[in-house]
Amino acid sequence: MRLSARNCLKGKVVSVSDGAVNAEVVLELAGGSRLCAIVTRDAVEELGLESGVDASAVIKASNIILAVPA
Repeated sequence: MRLSARNCLKGKVVSVSDGAVNAEVVLELAGGSRLCAIVTRDAVEELGLESGVDASAVIKASNIILAVPA
């Protein structure tokens, strides 16, 4: 797989929580950090996402907005 995205983080799926339309997939990265992705239930099925599966988070964002308390 070749991508134009610069941020590709390898990890392992630790949980998948189904919702009515979407699912929350938690990926654990090397070092123990975790990130959460919201994907369609169809994507979970098509990609075979379940606990223990190796997966990569591909991050391509044109904007990241930060906020601090007023």
